[in-house]
Amino acid sequence: MGTQDALVAGLAQVGRGDLGMAGGKAANLGELIRGGFAVPDGFVVLTASYRAAIDAAGLATGTAAGGLRGAIAAAPVPDNVAAAILDAYRRLGSGPVAVRSSATAEDLPGATFAGQQDSFLNIMGEPEVVDAVRRCWASLWTDRAVAYRNKAGIDHAQVQIAVVVQAMVDADTAGVAFTANPVTGVRSEIVVNASAGLGEAVVSGLVTPDQFVLSRDGRVLSRQAGLREVVIRSKPDGGTESQRGGTESPPLGESALLRLAEVCSRIEQHFGGPQDIEWAMAGDRLWIVQARPLTAVPPAPVEVNPLRKLMTGIIAELLPVRPYPLDMSSWTVHGHGRILTRMMAEIPGIELSIEDILPESRGVVQEMVPPRPRPTVHTLTAPFRLVPKIRRFRPSNWMQDARFLAFDSDAAELSRLDVSGMAWAELVDVPRRAMAVLDGFITLRIDYLPRVGFELARLKVLLGLTGLGREFSSLSTVTATRTGDANRALRGLALAVSGNRQWRTAVLDNSPGELGDLIATDPAFAPLHQQIDGYLAEFGHRETTSAFLVSEPTWVDDPAVLYGAVRAMLDQPEPVGQEDRAGVAELRVAGRTRVPGRLRAAIASAARGTRSGIAFREDSHFHAMRLVPPIRHAMLEAGARLTDAGILPSADAVFHLRLEEVTGIQEPATLTQGRKADLRALVEDRMRRRALLAGAPLISPLTLKAGRDKGGSLVSGTPAGGGRATGAVRIIRGPGDFSRLLQGEIMVCPYTNPSWTPLFQIAAGVIVDTGGAASHAAIVAREYGLSAIMGTGTGTSVLRDGQRVTVDGTTGLVSGADLA
Repeated sequence: MGTQDALVAGLAQVGRGDLGMAGGKAANLGELIRGGFAVPDGFVVLTASYRAAIDAAGLATGTAAGGLRGAIAAAPVPDNVAAAILDAYRRLGSGPVAVRSSATAEDLPGATFAGQQDSFLNIMGEPEVVDAVRRCWASLWTDRAVAYRNKAGIDHAQVQIAVVVQAMVDADTAGVAFTANPVTGVRSEIVVNASAGLGEAVVSGLVTPDQFVLSRDGRVLSRQAGLREVVIRSKPDGGTESQRGGTESPPLGESALLRLAEVCSRIEQHFGGPQDIEWAMAGDRLWIVQARPLTAVPPAPVEVNPLRKLMTGIIAELLPVRPYPLDMSSWTVHGHGRILTRMMAEIPGIELSIEDILPESRGVVQEMVPPRPRPTVHTLTAPFRLVPKIRRFRPSNWMQDARFLAFDSDAAELSRLDVSGMAWAELVDVPRRAMAVLDGFITLRIDYLPRVGFELARLKVLLGLTGLGREFSSLSTVTATRTGDANRALRGLALAVSGNRQWRTAVLDNSPGELGDLIATDPAFAPLHQQIDGYLAEFGHRETTSAFLVSEPTWVDDPAVLYGAVRAMLDQPEPVGQEDRAGVAELRVAGRTRVPGRLRAAIASAARGTRSGIAFREDSHFHAMRLVPPIRHAMLEAGARLTDAGILPSADAVFHLRLEEVTGIQEPATLTQGRKADLRALVEDRMRRRALLAGAPLISPLTLKAGRDKGGSLVSGTPAGGGRATGAVRIIRGPGDFSRLLQGEIMVCPYTNPSWTPLFQIAAGVIVDTGGAASHAAIVAREYGLSAIMGTGTGTSVLRDGQRVTVDGTTGLVSGADLA
């Protein structure tokens, strides 16, 4: 473009090389114009104008964000800048315009800043245009924009802002188009959201738009009518107004969709990647008002065989979020991941690589690749290796094994470590110590698991021979587990809170942080504080998100999860019938006089063995997780010391380092300035690269999907038992949502783990994006007699809060679409 001193430029004059002067939005619009696309005419107030205004007001970007925002909004626009803006506005025709922010860190791959800075529509008049530009400048320093830059690791001092001024398009219909499916990751689909009036209603989320899924050649693959709650229109005297939506369909017919698909495909080709495109239709004219890289799009789905799909679903449920470098170099691969890989290698004789499943690029996990299990020569010898284990190691008495007793002692010793008082070398050695303890525990687990599989198979075969297959779920119901103990103790806490008016009011009326402070400081809550401490001492090592990660807090690290679970259980009735399901089922089997007595006895024996095996699986997981808090706390202490040494921005930034990089530091205080700078640069690079992937799932939900949607169903997946249940949907995305679930609702979630089981006492049914019939959620749902469907892939994105659905745990189908 022109000189650095220019204050204003026409949109056609800027392009991708002018990011520093024109900002991301303007640069992209200039590229569109150069590519021959229909873009409303306009100009860009360059970053030099913003700097001139800052300088004239005597402001510095080091000022606190709130102070900068207010000072910029109040400062007069320099005369030369105002003159340049008004000259360009007059040349544009002095008509109504849209005034939009265009920051230098905006509309870039991985950091679109969508909605972070302000835009103003249908601005009329010269003073109003200049004022709108000034308000766009000030919006660079809103709390939300500053927080977004912090999360993305972007230096505030390096960010500048330009402003786009374009002729206003008074749209009949407008919206957004994505040139890849943002939910499934399918690259051959274009997803169009459309609504009557200006596109602001769609972009701001004020309206539930009509949605079309198009093929590249414009064929409509699916359509879903929106609710059309509001329509935003231009006011004759400037600005916009919201009107109540009508029932008429927006004028977006087959020919318009065909044209939109063709234009969007060409825009994607022009920029070389999936795009998020804002468009507007005025009469029969299609305008493109913005294009930016599509972020947080899942990897493209891949077709895999049933075994790989099953294993992918299991791993995706265990690992719902992206591991950090410290996770990968410690617990993900060598901790919980080693349980999985050693189990596969030493039981069926199959090689499996966690590093292959979670490929990294420059220290950041990129995606989840469906595993490729590789049989080995040991696969052929599996029967000969496993039979002795099946005969010798019975899960009913595994806790008397000397190896467990040694593990129990070592794990208790690690839990008592005072990491704050440790020397550096001892501190960073804690992960190695913990994983060495785990290695012996894995050997024990491998010895007992074959008997678990044998008992499960024996029970299924015996029930099949006698026509009693439907009894399997009840006969295998397990209640005596450490997870069950934790849930009963949690219910005890909820009952204690329910019985104390002051405690109950505090739990219901305070945020988790406020509640924690109140319980810790108010003498009236001392008995409750003591109960909570006791609960966390026994059960606080449970994971909140994933058993594969040390970067995610446990319950003891984040008691908000505990408070949310207690709040969810307040005033909920005691689950009925659960304790007796297995016993009642055994009585039913015993009463079958047509089944020979010896066969009935064999079924009862297999049922007891199966329950012992499932309890072993649950309890061995519970105990293995005792090693996570010592590792996590040691690494956070190391992070705090590295922060004090000026290497890390915060203690939790240590998770961006690999374990060998942490242990390779002799002593933080003795590092040279050059070595400190290298480590800071390494962490900052990984933070930026991770931010580029923020919000993107590790794998496409279509890769995880257990089956094809059946006609008339909203969602389908693997049936996990429990018959049918009808209720209102409640989307629970993580532990922070626990308190939102109400009695009798259908819980829809991306994953579950043992920490979620208190909710199974409240829900009427469970729909899970990941997992299979043998996953944790399915097993626990059957214990509680809940209708459950696993591996839907898209349940959390297709279903909505309040939507009434019927869950059929026998067919794996979710039907019904009326709104509560």
